[in-house]
Amino acid sequence: MHASTQLPGKSALFVSALLGGLIFTSCASVPQPSNQASSRIAAEQAASPTGNTAQKAEAAPIPRARPQLIKKAAMTLIVNSVDKSIDAVSQIINKQQGDLIGLKEQQPTKESTRHTALIQIRIPQNFLEPTLDELTKLGTLKNRNITAEDVGDRLVDLQARLTNLQKTEANLQKIMDRSGSVRDVLSVAQELSNVRQSIEQINAQLKNLQNQVTYSTITLNLEAAISSTSPQRALGEQIQETWNNSTYSLSVFTVRLLKLGIWLMVYSPYLLILAAGVYGLTRWRRHSLRLTQTSESANSD
Repeated sequence: MHASTQLPGKSALFVSALLGGLIFTSCASVPQPSNQASSRIAAEQAASPTGNTAQKAEAAPIPRARPQLIKKAAMTLIVNSVDKSIDAVSQIINKQQGDLIGLKEQQPTKESTRHTALIQIRIPQNFLEPTLDELTKLGTLKNRNITAEDVGDRLVDLQARLTNLQKTEANLQKIMDRSGSVRDVLSVAQELSNVRQSIEQINAQLKNLQNQVTYSTITLNLEAAISSTSPQRALGEQIQETWNNSTYSLSVFTVRLLKLGIWLMVYSPYLLILAAGVYGLTRWRRHSLRLTQTSESANSD
């Protein structure tokens, strides 16, 4: 009953005190040299001033860490046959223990276009240069580009953070195993869950970077040397196309005639009036012409 009435701040103090005790114990366990031993070492160094210099000269240099590089390559090849080159690329990938992760092929739709293909390849980094050399032999190299990014510092940083989080997880687990109030247990459990989530995230980042370092990617563009021409179509296809075009033209002409007839029917009253006027005018002129001719004949007699 007494434990349940503790102040909220005591939970954090409890966790901090336990963590601090663990750290203090680990630091105190490191042995420190005695005063007598320190005096003797100092006297020996003073008696032989060149001792340290000789030791430094004889000491081997610290080996430099190997750079952790993410390598990417891109190249464009002019080939005689894109289809045959794709088959050859597949054989090279299998030989170099790689994977084909993408293929985009574009067939020519016009006589002026070329047959092209875009291939994405993943290859072990130690096989990158031999693979590029093998791919270059498939055609004429148009361009080639290789980029490298050193992620060694990022890997070291992530590994250090992971180690610290794992130590914190172990310490929190020890605190969980000890007896305490319900409030303290819940507080430590929440902190332990957060730490484990951070560990999973860092592990995922580490695996991703290590995978990119282990495997390199190649983007390969294949272009046909000449534009592809469409093959001559068969005679039957040409006759069929001509028949279709002619029947289509006939149907269009028939529809237009029907439309014209409909327009004439709608405007037929006006056309009849116009035709009657023209006919009356023509009859009147002929009648006038006959009267004129009759008058001239009578006058001449």
